Amino acid sequence: MLGPLDYFFWIASFSLEAFVVVYSVVRKDFIRYFFLNLYMLMVALSTVGQYVVIRNYGLSSAQYLYYYYYTESLLTVLMYFAIMHLYQKVFRDMRVSAYIRVATVLLLVGTAWFSYMVVKDNIDHLKSRFVVELGQNMYFVGVVLTYLLWGAVMKTRESRARLVQLILALGIYFSANAAAYALRNIFPSLQEVKMVLPLMGTLLPLAWAYTFTKIPEGTRLATARLVARAR
Repeated sequence: MLGPLDYFFWIASFSLEAFVVVYSVVRKDFIRYFFLNLYMLMVALSTVGQYVVIRNYGLSSAQYLYYYYYTESLLTVLMYFAIMHLYQKVFRDMRVSAYIRVATVLLLVGTAWFSYMVVKDNIDHLKSRFVVELGQNMYFVGVVLTYLLWGAVMKTRESRARLVQLILALGIYFSANAAAYALRNIFPSLQEVKMVLPLMGTLLPLAWAYTFTKIPEGTRLATARLVARAR
């Protein structure tokens, strides 16, 4: 049974996701941050789909379970491409775009293969267990990718404030979701963990909405400017 808090997260997250996409279109930034905006658009559509599935089949139905985990996995795949898009921006002067694209595909294939190997002996629940395992593994890989990207930002002394803010928001998002999955496995009866996913699903578009509206594209970090002057 859905409560007022569930509806609040649904309405808030959908509104923020739609705002990010519409704002980017109006400001002509949609192509510049294509995969980030595509991810936001697909998340907004999946939120509407969740409501339709729950309304027709119920929150505890098998249809909703499959819908949730399959869409979550697909959205995480899109998020991978969003991360790689940010990698390309950080390393834009090094001409490594082709290598980053190849690494993205190999990483996705490797994660899917590992998830399949974990559950392949349980044929009766292969589909359901595979998609859950895949989603969990993709969040953990997302944490690693985001922290590696943050290390690259520090190493290259990246000063573009908007880019840094987008990466920070992703780091918090993946870290919280990966921790929620881990706690759910360790403490299955811990109900509070269930609120992490919708909470982070609302905070991520909120952080991106703030970044796009309050931080102009050309803004540079003050600390980076001071470092540049000192060199």
